[in-house]
Amino acid sequence: MPGTQEGENSVRVWDLPTRVFHWLLAVCVIGSISTAKIGGNAMEWHFRFGYVIFTLLAFRLLWGFVGGHWSRFASFVRWPGTTWRYLRGDHRPGEWLDIGHSPLGAWSVLAMLAFLVAQVSTGLFADDEIAHSGPLAKYVSTATSLKLTAYHKTIGQWVLITLFALHVIAIIVYYRRGRDLVRPMISGDKLLPPGAPAAVDNLRTRMLAAVLALACGAGVAWLVSG
Repeated sequence: MPGTQEGENSVRVWDLPTRVFHWLLAVCVIGSISTAKIGGNAMEWHFRFGYVIFTLLAFRLLWGFVGGHWSRFASFVRWPGTTWRYLRGDHRPGEWLDIGHSPLGAWSVLAMLAFLVAQVSTGLFADDEIAHSGPLAKYVSTATSLKLTAYHKTIGQWVLITLFALHVIAIIVYYRRGRDLVRPMISGDKLLPPGAPAAVDNLRTRMLAAVLALACGAGVAWLVSG
């Protein structure tokens, strides 16, 4: 890996709530897919993982507006034109396109979040017609539930597995090119040139995140309880 360039400073990029969200989501997605493949009694854990993912997604939506600078959607969601310029290597002063999510990475993050929302939503209404059904399946017709179940068990699952695999491949490719994406998601910091904006990550923001997470968890619990 390349050495540190002179003048670079350690800058907080990923606040603690974002890092906790990231790793919890990874664990829960793996757990959800694994328990679905195992089936049987493991399906109880499949539902539990799904509820935690639901809570995490709700939290991330809110945190995308009030979280640390680089966790906010406004800081990393770029217009297609900006993404195209980034791919061509046309970086303009003050854009800081590579600190948080790159423009291309941002679109992959949005795609993963969107398909996770679809997967969780369809799971709530799913029914395997054997022993397990989503907590909201009783509110839709059998035909609708079966269609949502089919998506949940086939298209939705394989799209997520594909996106997850591409995410891991991208991390490996970046690492081989001298850019470690994993370490900053653990420590929260990156070595960056002077002037790079830092994310606020203090006790106040962490308490806010805890309150939001608890509120999201309570909302999910209320919804799935019927």
